[in-house]
Amino acid sequence: MTSGVRGSTTTAVRWRGGFGRLWAAAVLSRFGDALRTAALPLLAATLTDEPLLIATVTASGYLPWLVFGLLGGALADRLDQRRAMIHVDLVRALLVGAFAVAVALDRASIGLLVVLALALTTLQTLFDNAATALLPALVPADALASANARLMTGQQIAGGLIAVPLVPLVLTLGAAAPYAVDALTYLLAAALLTALRPVDPPDRPSEARGTGLRTEVVRGVRSLWRDGVLRALCTATALTNLGVGALVATLIVLVTDGLHAGEREYALALTGYAVGSLAAGFLARRLGDRLGAFRTLLCCAVGQGGALVAAGAAPGIAVLVAALVAFGFLGLVWNVQQTTVTQLRTPPGSLGRVSAAFRTLSIGAGALGALLGGVAATGWGPRAPAHLAAATFALAALVLLSRVRGGAGAAADRRPGP
Repeated sequence: MTSGVRGSTTTAVRWRGGFGRLWAAAVLSRFGDALRTAALPLLAATLTDEPLLIATVTASGYLPWLVFGLLGGALADRLDQRRAMIHVDLVRALLVGAFAVAVALDRASIGLLVVLALALTTLQTLFDNAATALLPALVPADALASANARLMTGQQIAGGLIAVPLVPLVLTLGAAAPYAVDALTYLLAAALLTALRPVDPPDRPSEARGTGLRTEVVRGVRSLWRDGVLRALCTATALTNLGVGALVATLIVLVTDGLHAGEREYALALTGYAVGSLAAGFLARRLGDRLGAFRTLLCCAVGQGGALVAAGAAPGIAVLVAALVAFGFLGLVWNVQQTTVTQLRTPPGSLGRVSAAFRTLSIGAGALGALLGGVAATGWGPRAPAHLAAATFALAALVLLSRVRGGAGAAADRRPGP
């Protein structure tokens, strides 16, 4: 039995071998990414005081999924996934290293930040789809939920608990320091992936052999749409990402303008989210086992909506941090369940394309949410984006509720029939 249904059991995940190296590479890379991601809004805030322009930087980190996400998934099913991930990390190291030089020379601008976000996310479309498709080849199917939880927990520890609190300290070394460290972590992650034993990819479905990328992209979208469980899950995830995009893009504005706080409080807010995610890493699989995948997701949507209401009404940094702890806890539980259900319900050899279709639709919503958050903060004040996000989570809960009543929770861990 697999995770996601009540009463299930799982095979233990082995740290030695492929999974351990993949975990180490992903965690190390997340450390550098967290430094860069937390530092970018601070840098943007020094370049402009317009909330919409600051939000545009975050939105640019989502937009490439709309243009290249589906193509990245099709390529991930065709290419050697390990090699693709190595090459992407090397290119990302070069780009972020060059950006660090630009910042050190005081050549940074909002336009350059947007270009960097666009380039890095374009590369990420291939990397993330390849990593998602590679993981099931490294661990047994009934250990996927545990593997996903350990991977996400490790990334949250490295990114949220270690990297984010270090941002103010790293910035004392210079404005370019977070980006230089990020470039180094990409190089080290590529070295770890090089040591990963090559894994034979699963056979591609017969109908996909000899077809063009465009045809495979269409089939990936069609496969996602025809699976009622994945379709509902993707719709709900897109709605939540709409809200997350609005919140993340304007969190620095909420902290500085809404609460009249500074960089330390902003880092503390991000750390609160990471603390909640870390706690969830030890319980995410168990909650799915006990409640079922979709019931767990429904509880997450309702709870996160409440946390967003509290964040938007927070009178001080302590309440905001507490709200983000709860938001982070439920967010990681959501991510584990959503990723595991997608991996289990997608036929081998098609996971890159199906996950790319899923990500393109759901992450694309994040780009729209970031822009809406900037508009809301400009028109109605710094607290408005959090309340907008709460409304999108309420809509996601309604989508999930309809599937729970239809019995999706019991079918979430089974592959669709022919």
